[in-house]
Parts: sequence; structure tokens; C-alpha cells
Amino acid sequence: MSDLQNPLTELYRDDWLLAVHKPAGLLVHRSPVDRHATEFALQYARALNGGAHVFPCHRLDRPTSGLLLFARDADTASALGQQMMNGQVRKTYQALVRGWPASQGEIDHALREHAIDRRRKDEAQPLRDAYTRFRCLAQVEIPVQVEGYPHSRYSLLELQPLTGRKHQLRRHMQHIAHPIIGDTSYGRTRHNQYFAQRFGFARLMLAATALEFTHPVSGEPLSLHCPPAADFMQVLSIFEGHLPL
Repeated sequence: MSDLQNPLTELYRDDWLLAVHKPAGLLVHRSPVDRHATEFALQYARALNGGAHVFPCHRLDRPTSGLLLFARDADTASALGQQMMNGQVRKTYQALVRGWPASQGEIDHALREHAIDRRRKDEAQPLRDAYTRFRCLAQVEIPVQVEGYPHSRYSLLELQPLTGRKHQLRRHMQHIAHPIIGDTSYGRTRHNQYFAQRFGFARLMLAATALEFTHPVSGEPLSLHCPPAADFMQVLSIFEGHLPL
């Protein structure tokens, strides 16, 4: 596997950690989401690591792009996993959503964990606390009728999950009636279709842009940042001429 074929972009490396940008559409590792998939971020990260094994420190949904962190040894992975469980890792995302939510706020809405095995979908799943903090970065109103109004409103949000439930950000944005554009599971079909037709491609408009945590070996604070992918930024052209809030 040559570097030219590797879809991951290296963002940070030291003796213990490897951070990359994962494009939308790439699974992190083998998953029941697609049993026929043959390419995974894990294998490409291993190639960047000289063929040596790496350990994913967190999850990114397949359609989500952005910052993905791997540990280069099991002890580092364990230490970072403990930080994740203790809520000591600050994760930041950007999302394009329908409508104009409040300028900032926190969503407190418990979620049921989805069963991975679809044959178990009727089994009751317990509700688990879930919290998301959001902040509005920009808003725009465009003269296009997508649903029942002559104009359509959209917002660029900064999202910080304070818990780690499956599809938490996507489900929370649906819960407050501001679904993420391009979300085929929790979004609004007409808005998704409008953006796909306007830009010539469809993707979930959710990107992981930052991770802040304590380095598991040095003990120093580490802040990793990753700008959204080019296709994400192309869609954000709808905000041109509109100053951030």
C-alpha cells in the first residue's frame, strides 16, 4: 500500500500517538455496519505506522470526517481509554444544521443504545444519560424554498459531546429539530437532496475538528486540531459574505 493510495492525512505523531484526518465514508475498523467493506482507517493508520499495530482511541461514525487518534502501543491505548471513560477528553466537532438554534446551549436528552445485531432490535435498551454542548458559529438565510417556506435557514455549529453515546450528536440535533445536513438516518430528506443537487455530492456535514487531553506519558496537556475536509468547506460556501456570530 503506497502513501499515494492512503486516504488518511497524518496530523500528529510522537513515540506513543498517531493522529490522522479520516475522510467521510471510511469505516474505522470492521463493523456490522458493512460486513462487505474491505478498507478501514485502522489498516491505513497501520501503514503510516510502518506496518506496526495501532489502537484506535475513540470512534468516528463512517460518514463523519475529521480527527481520529490512534495509540501506538497497548499501554497508551489503555491510559487514553481511561481518560475517555472519565470524561477527561474534550472533543469538538463542527456541523451544518437546518434552521437557527439558540446562540448556545446544552442538550440533556437520554438515549437508548442501538443494538448492533438487527435481529435484537425489538429488545428493550436502557436509557443512558447523554449531554451535548453547542455554540452557533454562523447563520445564513438563502432565498430557496426547500420545504414550505420561501427562504431556508442554516447554521454552522460547534458541538462538544459531554458523553459518548452512539450517534449522540446526530440524534441530539434531531431531538432539538435542527438535524445535521446529509444525515440519512436522522435528517430531513428534502434538505439533504437540496445540498446534494447544489454541490454534486452527498455527505454528512459533521466533522471532528479538535481533541484536548492529557498526554498519557508526558502528563502535559495536548491540543490537536484538524480543519474540515475540502468537500465540507465547499458546502460552507453558503456562508460567504455572512460574518461569524
